[in-house]
Amino acid sequence: MKALFIGGTGTISMGIVKKLAEDPQWEVYLLNRGNRADEVPESVHQITADINDENSVLSKLEGMKFDVVSDFIAFDVKAAERDYRLFKDKTAQYIFISSASAYNKPSASYVITEGTTLANPYWEYSRNKIACEEFLMEKYRSEGFPVTIVRPSHTYDERNVPLGVHGNKGFYQVIKRMQQGKPVIIQGDGTSLWALTFNRDFAVGYTALMGNRHAIGEAFQITGDEILSWNQIYQTIADALGVELKACHVSSEFLSAAGEAYGYDFTGSLIGDKAVSVVFDNSKLKKLAPTMTTTIPFHKGVRISLDYVLSHPEKYQEDPEFDAFCDNVIAAMEKAKQDVIAAKSVK
Repeated sequence: MKALFIGGTGTISMGIVKKLAEDPQWEVYLLNRGNRADEVPESVHQITADINDENSVLSKLEGMKFDVVSDFIAFDVKAAERDYRLFKDKTAQYIFISSASAYNKPSASYVITEGTTLANPYWEYSRNKIACEEFLMEKYRSEGFPVTIVRPSHTYDERNVPLGVHGNKGFYQVIKRMQQGKPVIIQGDGTSLWALTFNRDFAVGYTALMGNRHAIGEAFQITGDEILSWNQIYQTIADALGVELKACHVSSEFLSAAGEAYGYDFTGSLIGDKAVSVVFDNSKLKKLAPTMTTTIPFHKGVRISLDYVLSHPEKYQEDPEFDAFCDNVIAAMEKAKQDVIAAKSVK
């Protein structure tokens, strides 16, 4: 069987590509700009192209057909429309990577199923994913376009440490703050529930959908079974670093308002996603992927990530602007507390 991945070297997709590269039943192709080519397994075929250059892509794929095409870098309806034009006659299954952030925030129930309403008034990213889903499912209903929708939640790999609050340069500065003994910001009171999935576990569920006719015209969420609070997540990271966790809990609404001045979209990433407790019911997926389970719990996965990150500091950027933002927010919280105490003393 032949699979084509658009992108294929990201956090989610690389785990899938590596798994399929070890499966003799699959012949794997990547279509991307050639970034991280040195990390791709030797058996994988590389097609260097910009997916947005449709004529070039059509030329390079001339005469080729695939059992599965997966796009990991389609973020708006224009991209979904482009993929439909490119692949409607070239694949027996098209898998669209949506997002679990597309579910209604907050949902009527913290237990999320594929039937949970899609609506996110806080995050344009999520609304764009919803619009893509609607376009593709309409093509399935009207023309039989063989789409499968996949909704990941928070998936990570050895190159990433999952966090709730970080700057535009990623998680690295938060790790530095922990190492330096500085307080770190946790949204809310840290008790909201969250699911983290290592990409190797995600790949088990995803590959079970590939080429599976029961997945056509359906949506599936793929997450691990382990549920942690954000306090537990940050404490596990601190434990893996061998440092004391100094947590400063700040409301998501405060972070949203304060973050705007620094160019941080905490309205979307927190209020529209991570500030809300979610527990995913994966029973629909497990009917097609009975071996899908958490084999790499977070206390093991984060050590894999930190081992890589701390041994490859040249791959990460420090973020002094986010460091200053954290210091300013934490100082403001402490001042507000002292002002309230002082006001009581005056009375």
